[in-house]
Amino acid sequence: MAKRVMTRPDWIKAPKVDDVYSVSGCVSENFADYIKYWRHNGYWFFDSPEIIKSLAHEHAIDLRDCSFLYYEVFEEEFNDEKEIWEPFRPDDSFKTSVAAPARKQLVGYDVVTFSVHTSPECSPLSCNNLAEAIETNRHCLFASFEEAKARIEGHDFDNSEPGPFRIFAVYIVGEA
Repeated sequence: MAKRVMTRPDWIKAPKVDDVYSVSGCVSENFADYIKYWRHNGYWFFDSPEIIKSLAHEHAIDLRDCSFLYYEVFEEEFNDEKEIWEPFRPDDSFKTSVAAPARKQLVGYDVVTFSVHTSPECSPLSCNNLAEAIETNRHCLFASFEEAKARIEGHDFDNSEPGPFRIFAVYIVGEA
């Protein structure tokens, strides 16, 4: 994904947070309202930065302030009603052939809501200001997968957005 990574807005009351690398587009916006172009994969992201660049070129979308991020998703989602982890798969109606980048830098782990089971909705650490009460790194993400999973299972996300919740590793792969 190409995103416009934002510095921490004043309403996020987490002084240790410098910027927001959330998967959702609520604070750090995606490069465009990309779904309407129907070039995303079954995870509702893109298989490679080249697809994003091609799409931007075709539709005169400026990528200059964007960072390219690569996501790896844990293949189970937490059903907050049943309180269990359940497997999920990419949407079979879209081709999914993700090209892993040769170089990537891990910046942390995000918890993201998927109540409609398609595209990412909210990242409660930033969207619901949970980072005020829950320890995050300077990018408003968890430092480890284990911590993200434990926080979900420990009910720290119960009063945020409706789940299910998915955990993403967030990597920087370059500037646009």
